[in-house]
Amino acid sequence: MFGISEIAIFIILATLVFGARKLPELARSLGKSARILKSEARALKTDGSAPGDPAGPATGTADPHVIKGTVTGRTEQR
Repeated sequence: MFGISEIAIFIILATLVFGARKLPELARSLGKSARILKSEARALKTDGSAPGDPAGPATGTADPHVIKGTVTGRTEQR
Protein backbone atom coordinates (compact mmCIF):
# COMPACT_ATOMS: atom_id res chain seq x y z
CA MET A 1 0.00 0.00 0.00
CA PHE A 2 2.30 2.79 1.22
CA GLY A 3 6.01 2.55 1.72
CA ILE A 4 8.19 4.17 4.33
CA SER A 5 9.17 7.03 2.02
CA GLU A 6 5.52 7.92 1.23
CA ILE A 7 4.60 7.93 4.92
CA ALA A 8 7.62 10.12 5.75
CA ILE A 9 6.68 12.60 3.01
CA PHE A 10 3.11 12.69 4.29
CA ILE A 11 4.25 13.39 7.86
CA ILE A 12 6.59 16.16 6.71
CA LEU A 13 3.86 17.79 4.60
CA ALA A 14 1.31 17.51 7.41
CA THR A 15 3.77 19.14 9.82
CA LEU A 16 4.37 21.98 7.40
CA VAL A 17 0.68 22.54 6.66
CA PHE A 18 -0.82 22.16 10.14
CA GLY A 19 2.13 22.89 12.36
CA ALA A 20 3.56 20.70 15.09
CA ARG A 21 1.15 22.02 17.74
CA LYS A 22 -2.02 21.03 15.88
CA LEU A 23 -0.99 17.49 14.89
CA PRO A 24 -1.74 15.80 18.26
CA GLU A 25 -5.15 17.46 18.37
CA LEU A 26 -5.91 16.33 14.82
CA ALA A 27 -4.80 12.78 15.59
CA ARG A 28 -7.00 12.70 18.71
CA SER A 29 -10.08 13.89 16.81
CA LEU A 30 -9.39 11.39 14.03
CA GLY A 31 -9.18 8.59 16.60
CA LYS A 32 -12.45 9.65 18.22
CA SER A 33 -14.15 9.74 14.84
CA ALA A 34 -12.87 6.27 13.99
CA ARG A 35 -14.12 4.89 17.33
CA ILE A 36 -17.56 6.44 16.81
CA LEU A 37 -17.77 5.09 13.27
CA LYS A 38 -16.74 1.63 14.43
CA SER A 39 -19.29 1.57 17.26
CA GLU A 40 -22.09 2.76 14.96
CA ALA A 41 -21.22 0.09 12.38
CA ARG A 42 -21.22 -2.53 15.15
CA ALA A 43 -24.62 -1.27 16.36
CA LEU A 44 -26.05 -1.54 12.85
CA LYS A 45 -24.84 -5.12 12.61
CA THR A 46 -26.45 -6.07 15.93
CA ASP A 47 -29.74 -4.30 15.02
CA GLY A 48 -29.95 -6.31 11.83
CA SER A 49 -31.28 -3.49 9.71
CA ALA A 50 -29.78 -1.63 6.80
CA PRO A 51 -29.37 2.18 7.00
CA GLY A 52 -32.10 2.76 4.39
CA ASP A 53 -34.42 0.04 5.74
CA PRO A 54 -37.94 1.52 6.17
CA ALA A 55 -38.78 -1.05 8.86
CA GLY A 56 -36.33 0.62 11.21
CA PRO A 57 -34.17 -1.06 13.83
CA ALA A 58 -35.03 -4.34 15.49
CA THR A 59 -36.59 -2.49 18.46
CA GLY A 60 -39.78 -2.00 16.46
CA THR A 61 -39.73 1.78 16.11
CA ALA A 62 -39.90 3.19 12.61
CA ASP A 63 -37.97 6.32 13.53
CA PRO A 64 -34.50 5.80 15.03
CA HIS A 65 -34.72 9.23 16.74
CA VAL A 66 -37.74 8.23 18.83
CA ILE A 67 -36.79 6.68 22.16
CA LYS A 68 -39.54 5.87 24.70
CA GLY A 69 -41.92 8.47 23.32
CA THR A 70 -39.44 11.33 23.11
CA VAL A 71 -37.78 12.75 20.05
CA THR A 72 -34.01 13.12 20.32
CA GLY A 73 -31.68 15.09 18.14
CA ARG A 74 -34.39 17.15 16.49
CA THR A 75 -35.83 20.60 17.01
CA GLU A 76 -39.52 21.29 16.71
CA GLN A 77 -40.74 24.24 14.69
CA ARG A 78 -43.90 25.99 15.87
